[in-house]
Amino acid sequence: MKRRVVVTGLGAVTPVGNDVATTWQSLLSGVSGGAYITKFDASEFKVKFACEVKGFDVGQYMDRKEAKRADLFTQYAMAAAVQAMRDAGLEQGGYVAEDTGVIIGSGIGGLSTMEEQHSALIQSGNRRISPFFVPMFIADIAAGVVSMRFGAKGPNFATMSACATSAHAIGEAFRTITYGDASVMICGGTEASVCPMAIGGFGNMTALSERNDSPATASRPFDATRDGFVLGEGAGVVVLEELEHALNRGARIYGEIIGYGATGDAYHLTGQPEAHEGLQRAMRKAMADGKIAPTDVDYINAHGTSTPLNDPNEIKGIKAVFGDHAHKLSVSSTKSATGHMLGAAGGVEFIACAMAIRDGMIPPTINYTTPDPECDLDVTPNTPKARAVNVVLSNSSGFGGHNVSIALRRWHG
Repeated sequence: MKRRVVVTGLGAVTPVGNDVATTWQSLLSGVSGGAYITKFDASEFKVKFACEVKGFDVGQYMDRKEAKRADLFTQYAMAAAVQAMRDAGLEQGGYVAEDTGVIIGSGIGGLSTMEEQHSALIQSGNRRISPFFVPMFIADIAAGVVSMRFGAKGPNFATMSACATSAHAIGEAFRTITYGDASVMICGGTEASVCPMAIGGFGNMTALSERNDSPATASRPFDATRDGFVLGEGAGVVVLEELEHALNRGARIYGEIIGYGATGDAYHLTGQPEAHEGLQRAMRKAMADGKIAPTDVDYINAHGTSTPLNDPNEIKGIKAVFGDHAHKLSVSSTKSATGHMLGAAGGVEFIACAMAIRDGMIPPTINYTTPDPECDLDVTPNTPKARAVNVVLSNSSGFGGHNVSIALRRWHG
């Protein structure tokens, strides 16, 4: 019999809040994380703004020595993981080490560390490269560090699928539990790429919004005047548990993961096929896995990047999958507030889905001013919507043609 998997802990560090409660309230209140870059001098860059994490205090989660040897993406992951384990009531124990695993991914890893150490090499020679460079840079190190923090000796690895990274992490953690390879999984994604190479690289490929005169309103998914995504950063980590494990310890349950669909486009480095065909298949797989019909779904947290091509393509894909029911769905993109957090995006958006179920509130797509006839579904413009939310899909896609959809259902214990 397939083991059931529930969500019992949430943790987040985002451009609109350094914990879940603050982030969720910011999403409902329409707070934007967009602002001029402070992490480096961007005055000579084509794009001068991003959605940075603000006021982050790593000292709450790591000691000074440990933090000094960790890239910011690992620091964010640790913070979100500690929050999630604390939220689940597992920070001090209550789990078997060998039956607890970690899957935390990053789309890029320690890019800032790479920049710093490459500069040291060029300016001062190879002997100036830090002995901690490799473990600071490699993308799997966040999962390793979190596993050491909690003594988790079960399955441990990192996913790396660009902007689908943390959705893959949650989906694979879900399967790990259903297959009986663990009873508790700490999973999600993290990213800290607001740095010259990322802003320059994404900017030069014209993927970023160039709305330098108004950073706070630049991320505007589904709006006719959108001109690209806004780079974000942070982490989203959740605790998943096998149902009986959670019930036996009296855990609070946010919802039950009932389906996971993962597909590939095999189409283009950065674009998607017509009507987001690959994402269509991911949504259908997630619903088939969960044995639910399209009419059972109330809300879709869309990939919704605010790019000219993605948004209408995703809407076409949703219409193809849901038919007439597409116009009864609530859809929104929380990237309008957080920016595109790359490898952390799916984790934070999954958290938003869990909170939408808990509170019966759909977070809005902010900065929506000009309707696009090609994006004619209910994209929850600018203000949250109260409605009963029983089943949600969290959609993610990534460069390279990676697609993930996760189905989460209200827990009816």
